[in-house]
Amino acid sequence: MSSETLHIEGTVEEVIFKNDETGYIVLDLDAGGELITVVGELGDIDEGEGLILEGNYQTHMKFGTQFRAEYCERKLPSTSVNIEKYLSSGAIKGIGKGLARKIVRTFGDDALDIIEHDTYRLSEIKGISRSKCDEIAEESRKLFSLRRLTSYLSEYEIKPKIAMMTYRKFGTDAVGLVKLNPYILCGDMIDLDFRKADTVARLSGIETNSPKRITAGIQYILKVNTSAGHSCLPLDTLTALAEKFLTVSEEDFNKSYNAALAENELFTYVKNDRIYVYLPDYYYAEKFIADRIHILKNFSSPENPGIDAMIDIEEEENNIKYGQMQRKAISSAVSDSLMILTGGPGTGKTTALNAIISILEKKGDRVLLAAPTGRAAKRMADLTNREAKTIHRLLEVKYSKEGRLTFSHNENNPLDCDVLIVDEMSMVDVLLFESLIRAVRLGCKLIMVGDGDQLPSVGAGNLLNDMINSGVIPSVKLREIFRQAEKSCIITNAHKIVSGEYPDLTRKDNDFFFFRRDDYSQAAELTVQLAKTRLPKAFHFSPTDDIQILTPSRKGSVGAIELNKILQKELNPRSRSKPEYKGYIYTYRQGDKVMQTRNNYDIPWEKGNEHGTGIFNGDIGKIIKMDKLSQTAVIEFDGRNAVYPFDMLSQVELAYAITVHKSQGCEFDAVIMPVMEGFEKLSYRNLLYTAVTRAKKLMILIGSEQKIKNMTDNNKKSMRYTCLREMLEN
Repeated sequence: MSSETLHIEGTVEEVIFKNDETGYIVLDLDAGGELITVVGELGDIDEGEGLILEGNYQTHMKFGTQFRAEYCERKLPSTSVNIEKYLSSGAIKGIGKGLARKIVRTFGDDALDIIEHDTYRLSEIKGISRSKCDEIAEESRKLFSLRRLTSYLSEYEIKPKIAMMTYRKFGTDAVGLVKLNPYILCGDMIDLDFRKADTVARLSGIETNSPKRITAGIQYILKVNTSAGHSCLPLDTLTALAEKFLTVSEEDFNKSYNAALAENELFTYVKNDRIYVYLPDYYYAEKFIADRIHILKNFSSPENPGIDAMIDIEEEENNIKYGQMQRKAISSAVSDSLMILTGGPGTGKTTALNAIISILEKKGDRVLLAAPTGRAAKRMADLTNREAKTIHRLLEVKYSKEGRLTFSHNENNPLDCDVLIVDEMSMVDVLLFESLIRAVRLGCKLIMVGDGDQLPSVGAGNLLNDMINSGVIPSVKLREIFRQAEKSCIITNAHKIVSGEYPDLTRKDNDFFFFRRDDYSQAAELTVQLAKTRLPKAFHFSPTDDIQILTPSRKGSVGAIELNKILQKELNPRSRSKPEYKGYIYTYRQGDKVMQTRNNYDIPWEKGNEHGTGIFNGDIGKIIKMDKLSQTAVIEFDGRNAVYPFDMLSQVELAYAITVHKSQGCEFDAVIMPVMEGFEKLSYRNLLYTAVTRAKKLMILIGSEQKIKNMTDNNKKSMRYTCLREMLEN
């Protein structure tokens, strides 16, 4: 694909495909006699329209050369021929080919102007009644208001996709509403960046201290902080941030803040005499979770007197002896409607979980298993020998009429099961859990499994620890390391770290090794040597399939980005036989190990005769084919093959090295992690613990003993503002 932006103009000859939800369209454009196939998120375009487009040519594997348009300026047809084509295409509901011909014959080049501004003149045409004029007037009002909105926003370089989303939300009044308050573009279901809307507002003459600006700015600050894990912010913190970011006085802030509360645009919760401020979605989520948990608790059964006998049978059938806390966990899971099971590596969590599932199934219960990510679900399925789905697949993702992402299963269509078991609960954020718990019918048992000492979820909230610390839900933590697990230094060192003890870095005869390197370049060099030659030679590990490099940070000389570039050069070097595509950060090459970095529910995939859609944040795959002619890459994710146009490769990153946060829910045969001085914000205990617990057979740390000690000492888990615990306790 050429990097140069090209400019073409022409008339729409035919619309081949149109997606009303996303604004994506495929059309044939007559550009001075040359027919060009155009694709892009251009909005609701119809035949006969004139277009001015900017973009680049690309080659599709199936459809050949296409023009990918990034900018579009629309012009209504001005000649009788094109006006008739435009109206015949169904642009205005109620006008077909025959009526279009009559209208153009009667009014000629003025036909569209009359339809828009003097619709009742259409009654001059024989057969068009006044009620038909009313119908056409209503439909034309919709059409022309969307066009005006698209045209208005394009003046500020805002794409037609945003115009469509805005129109879908606000209808025919959208242009007037946006002119009155451009900040509505930042709202739910549109989500334009505040700074872009702020530019529109400034150019429209809206004052800096306008309440609508301050309210939108407050919401933007809260939204940005959800990315840091906070479901809310203390009012005093929010006030200081807003005054500085928006350059407004405390008086102006308070005026807008109080008005937003009155309009339910913000919500508050008082905890320990301190006011916390929420966006509506996060307030409703935490409040619903707390309320629903209290309701579900009422469905607990009295303790089953026969449970001990059931556990004894499991021991006999499986030739196993459960520990005291394992028996307690099994008993609680069978008796209580809600239960949390936690424990570190080697404590028998999986053994207890399998006993729980077995007993419940023997009782005739229908049990469903789920986990937050595809890898975590696959691991759960392997450990339990039963089907496990991602939470998104379990709830069945769909889009509402308004274009909002929703789930098929909810309180009105609950999951068809008696027991739902969810693993890797530390990865689940409050918004996802709200959706999940809505789909749990009253009387269904919910068993949550996880490790509260691992990193919290990428999304907002501190769900697992808030539920445990509230004391409201029966929780059992397995602590005893079983004899077989005690032989592993990975497991014993993980437990030392989480207890605040320094890991043993001296042993050279087990599965946990430390190499001291004080220089960043030396640490990077050793990391590459180990992954490329030393570990494959010594343990027969595959450098890409079995070995995973973890880093605390994406940035820096031993961060994920730089290590990926070095590792790609060594493990998958450039070759004439390997097609590649240069992206913004990485060059993608056939054979590369990659990771999806955001949820995409629409990507189709194939796995043998199985077909589906959706590749999710954290899924790791391999580029098995790249085609420069079609500008596409085929990526395999655990047997599922998905086709990515080159311009969608921005959704994946090289994954020879990934951050510890991205590794949650995964396990790898061998893990290598540079631990160097610096990156103080990421130097805390549960990050080191999470990294160590990702390794199944071999863990290697490279760097500074002092840094490892500092991380072990630092038990200040990434602090998150949330009120869920207090909501549960009240």
